[in-house]
Amino acid sequence: MLPRLIRFAVVVSLTFVCRVAFAQRLSPLTSAPDWARLEAFQNTITRAEFLRLLDKVYAPGGAAAGVIEVRENEAVILKTLTPPEMFVLRFAKAAKSAKAPPRNWRAASALPRAKANRPLEGVKLALDPGHIGGDWALLEGRSFQRGKDTPVREGEMTLLVAKLVAPKLRALGAEVSFVRDANVPASPFTVDALRPAARKEMQILGIAASRENYDGVHDPQKGDTVQWQAERLFYRVAEIHERARRVREKIRPDLTVCIHFNGTDWRDPENPDFAEKEDLHVMVNGCFSADELRFDDQRFEMLLRLLTRSHSEELAAAAPMAKALAAATGLPPFTYFGGNAVRAGSDTYVWARNLLANRIFECPVVYLEPYCMNTELTYARIQAGDYEGEREVAGKMRRSIFREYADGIVAGLRDHYRTTRSAKK
Repeated sequence: MLPRLIRFAVVVSLTFVCRVAFAQRLSPLTSAPDWARLEAFQNTITRAEFLRLLDKVYAPGGAAAGVIEVRENEAVILKTLTPPEMFVLRFAKAAKSAKAPPRNWRAASALPRAKANRPLEGVKLALDPGHIGGDWALLEGRSFQRGKDTPVREGEMTLLVAKLVAPKLRALGAEVSFVRDANVPASPFTVDALRPAARKEMQILGIAASRENYDGVHDPQKGDTVQWQAERLFYRVAEIHERARRVREKIRPDLTVCIHFNGTDWRDPENPDFAEKEDLHVMVNGCFSADELRFDDQRFEMLLRLLTRSHSEELAAAAPMAKALAAATGLPPFTYFGGNAVRAGSDTYVWARNLLANRIFECPVVYLEPYCMNTELTYARIQAGDYEGEREVAGKMRRSIFREYADGIVAGLRDHYRTTRSAKK
């Protein structure tokens, strides 16, 4: 009788067309994972802790069934589905005998106590202003404009917030690095250079290319063009992979903060729809679906995060950041109703979700999504720009939305490190 995981892999091979099974083994623009890296995690985690993180955080609802089999003393993991290859992770017999997991970041609880006025002393932080902005804002779908008003470009707003945050964090003792510091792509790729990859991805997905190029933003068939698929690979995939390389190889932070503004579908960027409500949520990595775990790279990246114990550090930072941002903005919590996210802990603002950035940045990541760019109130506040003090906006005296956001980030990080480090004996 074949072992269960091998039987599963054989079924996968027979069920799907071979071209699709092989082609979809890796996510777009992703290299094959180096499974040998996981050898360093042998005997670093108990069976109980592995199961808890797998079932409650990373693969809820049995999403890992068929690709990870947890036995009494080990976990047997499929490295590839076709042909099936295995990696065996041996569990520590008890928590007290578990080896320390190797990682290139430091938990807040492992840092020495700091002075009260410099709670971030020695902490290495990376700020990742979401999206690109500038000349690329419309291409990446994060730009809209009403009449002659100032264009709303998320990439420019997130960079402004990051530049307001950085000096405040440095004053508290942190070593702060920007994952990007200008409204230009981090990735060395161009859209045209990604056209071959776009054609390959369309073939895998069964999309018949209608044309090479689309005819403007209103082209109803632009999604079936090679240009549109190449653009998506450019700003959604290649850009994030380059940022991950910078984080992994150059910055090596203890924590990365991904700064975003939320928004709903505004349909026409030249005549955008207004949304009715705005809210706030903070994300940590987790909640991989069964489909996502059929990709070799995502399965490997999930395990790397699980074994380095990124979740406990992310959750410890996310909760005070959510609290501080809620106090600063007055926004209610956002709620996911689909299966792509689960609550992380008891905080109603904090969710676990599998995003490319919080998956492949090899450190703890807290991902922020406050406001809604296309509500009337937030739009009015964005149009007011950045300023000191308060101004009347939408009939009320208000702070700059950018400074409000920045101060919430700073307060959350200050509270996290101050509380965690002061608890040390």
